[in-house]
Amino acid sequence: MDKKSSDIERRYLRRELRATGEAGARKITGYASVFNTLSEDLGGWREMILPGAFTKAIAEDDVRALNNHNPEMVLGRLAAGTLALAEDETGLRYDIDPPDTQYARDLLTSIERGDVDQSSFSFRAVEESWRNPTPEQPLPVRIIHEARLYDVSPVTFPAYPQTSVAVRDMAKQLAGQATGDLIGPYRQVVRRLSAMRRELELKSIE
Repeated sequence: MDKKSSDIERRYLRRELRATGEAGARKITGYASVFNTLSEDLGGWREMILPGAFTKAIAEDDVRALNNHNPEMVLGRLAAGTLALAEDETGLRYDIDPPDTQYARDLLTSIERGDVDQSSFSFRAVEESWRNPTPEQPLPVRIIHEARLYDVSPVTFPAYPQTSVAVRDMAKQLAGQATGDLIGPYRQVVRRLSAMRRELELKSIE
């Protein structure tokens, strides 16, 4: 898959994440994304993903399931049949048939204990639009119509606080520079947010 690291974005969701089945046939199920729901403040804007945004990705992308987005801890793969993805009325559901490895067994235990209860997905927006602020919704809303998928992941932490703070300050600065274009500065923030998150991930691996 041809992609630039700075184009990849991640979103985190606290929703039902379960370990199911008996020993030797256990699965991990959860939702990586929900549809038609406004996100929290992502640093000066909010986001909504529309139903059908992942239809093409499910059919064409070789998506992986990773533990905490770590490529060295593969839990499943779409092409191998060990990861299943589906869109329903709620959002993007995933079902993982995890390997019999120590890190997968540890993750299953952590999910059952409730220590890990969040999901995340890595994506690149293919088609998007923006909704201007209104008195009822004072932040711009980024609407994702279509996205390519790279991975879905059960995760320990929902976000990178350092990035969120930095991007929020950046959004204020750019918004203050805007003239007639209310949305353009936020597009810049989205691109720079992805690059900053990627930089923090690389530093954490080092």
